[in-house]
Amino acid sequence: MKIGIVCYPTFGGSGVVATELGLELSKRGHEIHFITYNQPVRLELVSNNVHYHEVNVPEYPLFHYQPYELALSSKLVDMVKLHGIEILHVHYAIPHAYAAYMAKKMLIEENIYVPIVTTLHGTDITLVGSHPFYRPAVTFSINKSDAVTAVSQSLKDDTLRLFDIKNEINVVSNFIDLDKHDCKFTDCQRSLMAKENERIITHISNLRPVKRVEDVIEVFYNIQKEMPAKLMLVGEGPERERIEARCMELGIYNKVAFLGKSNEIDKILCFSDLFLLPSQSESFGLAALEAMASSVPVISSNTGGIPEVNIHGVSGFLSDVGDIADMTKNALYILGDDDRLKTFKENARQTALKFDVHTIVPQYEKIYEDTLAKCLVL
Repeated sequence: MKIGIVCYPTFGGSGVVATELGLELSKRGHEIHFITYNQPVRLELVSNNVHYHEVNVPEYPLFHYQPYELALSSKLVDMVKLHGIEILHVHYAIPHAYAAYMAKKMLIEENIYVPIVTTLHGTDITLVGSHPFYRPAVTFSINKSDAVTAVSQSLKDDTLRLFDIKNEINVVSNFIDLDKHDCKFTDCQRSLMAKENERIITHISNLRPVKRVEDVIEVFYNIQKEMPAKLMLVGEGPERERIEARCMELGIYNKVAFLGKSNEIDKILCFSDLFLLPSQSESFGLAALEAMASSVPVISSNTGGIPEVNIHGVSGFLSDVGDIADMTKNALYILGDDDRLKTFKENARQTALKFDVHTIVPQYEKIYEDTLAKCLVL
């Protein structure tokens, strides 16, 4: 198949998943065309089966805000005609599904029919889409898609609750390439992060308020009072200055490593003993899955799709949002005994197996095939 993929080309979960999906599909013999305003961050290699087409938005003084949806729709039309793209897979209802529908209508005028598969990732539904200004456009875009997927059952339930959806929504979980998360680093590299007797605690996010990074600091503060420990904070965002100030207040600044947008996440997770994800909301919890794939147990909130990923008492523990005392208790339980920690690490890896890329991507292929077959009948 010739598949066009539209996504945000950023470090966010939806962009990462869309890019990894395209790369895996290319390995399975499909021709992939990424169509977006920048080359996706995980798209390191363009090959015979992988192509990138940049969407340029001309600057016109007439527009107060430049019309990206219009530019994207036009680019999609051009790329479908030029490369014979058979199906469009768009990630995020708006603006991507909205722009794809306009492209689809323009192409029909030229007797070209290209179906649209829309994947819902989270904030397009729970944050942007639920705003009264955008709700009609989101509802329209989902209902006009030829197939719709959501990355968790929780997100599907939220979508059906918030919008008047007539379309069927298929749950296709986010995924991970477990082969890329085999720890191949040597113990001597661990010493660059922490002393031999220190537990390594990790949090990775964009440091926005919804991630509740201050809860990460409070839980870590409680942990380090009971045992030697270091905290690795990976990511950049609006909460960083406030979090640094809080670390100074608590007197733990020298025990916290602010690593920014590190490109050594695999190494960090390889030597981590525990991952903290106390988010206010998560449609899936891809960061938790990446940790589990690296054999790192997870202490998390029980919100959104996280309980579908982190299994309570098996790969880690779930707590109510903001329950720092319970998260601390569970963290100390896992970290307090070497044999127990080893068991949780093994369980985390085993739990991640069901989200392996080779299990999930065929589900998307089946949706493409069924959608194309349905369109041929129409």
